[in-house]
Formats: sequence, structure tokens, C-alpha cells
Amino acid sequence: MRWAPTRGGIVGGTVARAGAAPGTMSGSDTAPFLSQADDTDDGPAPGTPGLPGSMGNPKSEDLEVPDREGLQRITGLSSGRSALIVAVLCYINLLNYMDRFTVAGVLPDIEQFFDIGDSSSGLIQTVFISSYMVLAPVFGYLGDRYNRKYLMCGGIAFWSLVTLGSSFIPRERFWLLLLTRGLVGVGEASYSTIAPTLIADLFVADQRSRMLSVFYFAIPVGSGLGYIAGSKVKDVAGDWHWALRVTPGLGVLAVLLLFLVVREPPRGAVERHSHSPPLSPTSWWEDLRALARNLIFGLITCLTGVLGVGLGVEISRRLRRSNPRADPLVCAAGLLGSSPFLFLSLACARGSIVATYIFIFIGETLLSMNWAIVADILLYVVIPTRRSTAEAFQIVLSHLLGDAGSPYLIGLISDRLRQGWPPSFLSEFRALQFSLMLCAFMGALGGAAFLGAAIFIEGDRRRAQLHVQGLLREAGPADDRIVVPQRGRSTRVPVSSVLI
Repeated sequence: MRWAPTRGGIVGGTVARAGAAPGTMSGSDTAPFLSQADDTDDGPAPGTPGLPGSMGNPKSEDLEVPDREGLQRITGLSSGRSALIVAVLCYINLLNYMDRFTVAGVLPDIEQFFDIGDSSSGLIQTVFISSYMVLAPVFGYLGDRYNRKYLMCGGIAFWSLVTLGSSFIPRERFWLLLLTRGLVGVGEASYSTIAPTLIADLFVADQRSRMLSVFYFAIPVGSGLGYIAGSKVKDVAGDWHWALRVTPGLGVLAVLLLFLVVREPPRGAVERHSHSPPLSPTSWWEDLRALARNLIFGLITCLTGVLGVGLGVEISRRLRRSNPRADPLVCAAGLLGSSPFLFLSLACARGSIVATYIFIFIGETLLSMNWAIVADILLYVVIPTRRSTAEAFQIVLSHLLGDAGSPYLIGLISDRLRQGWPPSFLSEFRALQFSLMLCAFMGALGGAAFLGAAIFIEGDRRRAQLHVQGLLREAGPADDRIVVPQRGRSTRVPVSSVLI
């Protein structure tokens, strides 16, 4: 006998939905687009094979973590099918970021074609981000209530069509290019807000952490591929318009894969206790109230970013009058000072949310002090004709040694810590809490690196100044140098300078 959730509760025999024909698989896409039937799907019955615990020994305080067999029973999908769904979602996430940076790769050609300046070309990204930002809550609301697969299919199909259309805009219709980039935000918002929730409903605990780390690895990889694809396709075709016609074709493939491979899993079923009641849809106002704590954290991050940048620049400006090593010393002080506060914010997370917010505020303020200063240091220790390359290397190294691998590393440490612990919400919290403390240690390590940089900063800056003044030259072919004109635009400025 097989157990299956329905609106009326747990029934034996064939898996059935309320209003669906007998024999329909749970988690399939037979429900109509505007159906909320999947929200009423309950978890498996107590004592279902594949779940730890049973009716005779319920664990009211611990999270029941399904094993592979349990996940298959809950989602109605095999482990291979679930992994294939994640692969499709990763492919589309890669495609999203490829599209963003494809435009950046051909931005100088777009400026020349439409005869626009830097301010107008900057509007291309501004319009896209604004549209994406406004529409993300809309699709978040829809994604919590309606069929997520069909929402993503429609959004990506629309995005592909609009992106393809933007490659045929005449040179006198720049406003139309801005409009199409804004409409592209519709498709990306429909996907970025929904795809992670599908992964959350397919996996739980350490499996989910691993899948999400793979999913978000697509951000740096897709960004790099977009820049490469945009510039290379333009070079091969001899026309930048063809660079915008690559991702729409891949988008059509993404829609087909979504439609054929992805199935809608029941929302939240893998995280529920076997005896817990089914989840029901809530109002948008209730959603906003529940997310208020996230909003507080977001506001703290925004405020501390502005405050920290301004504070760091002002302190550095004042100290430069008496200490030429002020810049790296201020950066070192910010990182070394932020480490204990970040550690305390993690240590207090379970006991006092107010104390956690206070320590996060102080820690993030100190952490943000080095943003503008680091950019200034890079610019005055590198000669003008190499600054774009230096900025590009800094971007690559900062992501490579930072956010590209750190989510996976934190998740890996958390998984290792939890291996010997019984599955529960508390064990998940503790493991992630301890693993995140590595960030405080890395902050202190970065502060020590800035102290080391302070030893050499004067000599590096002096050599760069002498080189610019013509008093110090390096061997190399003269025709390979980039000539920076006093006015106008250089014809040999690397495109990497546009991405900064």
C-alpha cells in the first residue's frame, strides 16, 4: 500500500489529488496554472519508510530529515530526476548572467552605433536593474501561489523574444533599446525569484546546501562567459548585433528543458514534520510582516555601507596629512575592528536578536570602510595605461578568493560539523553558526595583509608617479602601449574598463 497526501488527509492506495484523476503522480504538473493544489499537499504519513522516527516515537522538537527514499516518496521524483532538474535550473541561471554581461562585452560598440556618451550607456544597466528590482516582488508573490514552472517558462520565453528584438533596433531609436532592456528584467525576475524555491522543495539539509552552492556558482561563471561570448561573437561576425542573438537561442532551449524536465514539487513538504498540518497560502501583507526581520538586516546593510564608505574616506583623508601610509592602515583598522563584532553577532544570534543587529551594524560599518580606499590605492600604484587591466585582475581575484568559493566552503564546513550530530533545527543552526565564524577570522587575516601592504605602499606609489612623469621607463615594445588622449575617447581602451 502507498500513502499519498490529499486535501482530505492521508489516504491509502493510488496517489491522488483533490479533483485529480486517480493514478496522478504527486508533484506532477497536472494542476492548472492558477491552481493552488500543491500548497495543500501534506507530507507522508507518520512511520512512512525513508523517514527517521515513527508514530511510536515522534520527535516533536527535531526536524525530520528524509533520506533518499523519503525524498522520493515526498516529491514523487527520483533522485536522478531531482538532480536533472537542478542541472536545468543551473543552466538557466548561467544564461541569465551571460545575458547581463553580453551587453557589457560590446558596450563600446553600442556607444559608437547609437552615438551616445557614458551617461546614456550607463542607463542601459540602470533601466534593467530598476525593472528587475521592481518586478522581483511581483514574481515573488506569484511564485508563492501559482505554478512556478509555468511562470518561469513564460518569463524566459518573453525575455528571449525581447532580447532578440533588441538586436534589430535602428541607430536612431536608442530609447527603444532602453525599453527592451527594461523588459528583459521581466524574464530575469520571473526566474531568479522562483528557481531557488524549487531547489528548496526538492532537497533538504546538507543536500540542499550542496545544490544551492552549485546553483550560485553560475553567477561568476555566467558573468565571465557573457563577457567572452559577447566580445568574441562580435569579432567573428563583425557586427555587435549578433552578440545579442546568442542568448535568445539558448533561451529557447531553456524553455524546452523547463517544460520537459522540470516538475512542480509540493511546497515545503520535505521540511514538515510527518504529523504537521498542511501549509496554506498567506496574504501578501502577512508575507511582508514575516519578512520584516530580513528587511531590517537589508536596511542595516545599506546604511552601514553608506556610512562606512564615507567614514573610511574621511578618516583616510585627514590622516594622509601626517601619515603617507594612512590608506592601508585605515583598511587594516577597519577589517581588524570588524572581526570581533562579526564574531559577537554570530555568538549572540540565538540569545538576542537586538544584540545581533547592533554588532552587525558596527561590524559592517567597519568592514565597509575599505571599499573606496582600496580602489584609490589600486589607481595610484598602477600607471594610467594599465589601470583597467589592474581593475580587471582585482575583480577576478576578489571573486576567486571571495564570493566564488566561499559559499561552498561555508556549506562544506557546516555539513562536516553536522555529520556527527542528530538531525534537528538546532544542529543546523549551530553548524552554520560555527562555520560562519570563519568569516571573522578571514577579516582579521585581511587586516594583517593591509598592515603588510602599508610597508611597501610608499615605494609602489613613488615608482608609479615616476613612470607617469617619464623619469622611470620599462623595457617593452613601444607600439604595444595604449595611448590615453587628453580629450575624447581612446580607440584602444580595453573593454574591461567599461565593466568597472
